[in-house]
Amino acid sequence: MAESAASITRHLRIHGLVQGVYYRKSMTEAARRLGVQGWVRNRQDGTVEALASGAAPAVQALIDWAHEGPPAARVERVEVAEAPACDAQGFEQRETV
Repeated sequence: MAESAASITRHLRIHGLVQGVYYRKSMTEAARRLGVQGWVRNRQDGTVEALASGAAPAVQALIDWAHEGPPAARVERVEVAEAPACDAQGFEQRETV
């Protein structure tokens, strides 16, 4: 699926106190509210990784949310990179890698 001007896909890596604070669950809820497709998962290095695809304003809103996260999170930084289009249906939590 090719990206159109209105649709973007971004890969996120979130650093800080982001595991054990309901970050993935909260991001999943935020993404679903925004209509963003993709996934989120913990990584063994203590970061959270996500792929977000959808309308540019919705994906940007999720990226903005990622910088804050849920109340118990302490986000230090969010790395954002362009990614190939994602054909996910909905937004899901994935297993830790």
